[in-house]
Amino acid sequence: MVVGLLHPGEMGAAVGGALTDRGETVLWASAGRSSATAERAKAAALEDVGDVEEICRRCEILLSICPPHAALDVAREASGFAGVYVDANAIAPDTARAVAEVQPRVVDGGIVGPPPIEPGRTRLYLSGTEAAEVAALFSGTNVDARVISGEIGAASALKAAYAGWTKGSAALLLTVRELAQAEGVEDALLEEWRLSIPELEQRLTGAERSASRKGWRWIGEMEEIAHSMSAHDLPAGFHEAAAEVFRRAAAES
Repeated sequence: MVVGLLHPGEMGAAVGGALTDRGETVLWASAGRSSATAERAKAAALEDVGDVEEICRRCEILLSICPPHAALDVAREASGFAGVYVDANAIAPDTARAVAEVQPRVVDGGIVGPPPIEPGRTRLYLSGTEAAEVAALFSGTNVDARVISGEIGAASALKAAYAGWTKGSAALLLTVRELAQAEGVEDALLEEWRLSIPELEQRLTGAERSASRKGWRWIGEMEEIAHSMSAHDLPAGFHEAAAEVFRRAAAES
């Protein structure tokens, strides 16, 4: 099996590395990519073939793991690819279905957990008619691949619902602390949390660290979740606000 990877960020490189560790050939394209991306690809033992056109010509399965706002553009970049296209991005179900209009053999994916550098922590949820073939590709790797449906959009919906809580609640936590800071009651709030909700202090620390490092990436994800909510006449304001929280965090980092 020859696999292509568009484009190896922190998560994508680790997913590609999980495949090269078990002997699969994983291709990537260095054209237009940064030196940091090249270093990640080298560490994951990915094979550079120069450009996306060459990846599409040589691979049988093509993985897209990129910032959510770029998912549709990346799919268009690989238009004409004849193999199985796996969109494993944090996008709305409607966006996943738009990708399927560009890539007819698409498998919808959603990643839950950290980059898969060790087993048991990272799950790749998959949906679509060829999802089982993709799940088999990851058998025996650090990626726990699970097929949940034959319908495009299901895996993205699961990811949206999951991140809607985990990252959405992190944004709310950051916001209420800022309110306490603005009103001069931060110390009192933190003390009350220690008394009544002691786990929040650790969660707050984690939320601050993650927002500083990854907030730029989560903006688009929150906007995709807001779109998912609107599609079902659910309130989108929660996650539109979360996008703004992460936009501010990215600007300050």
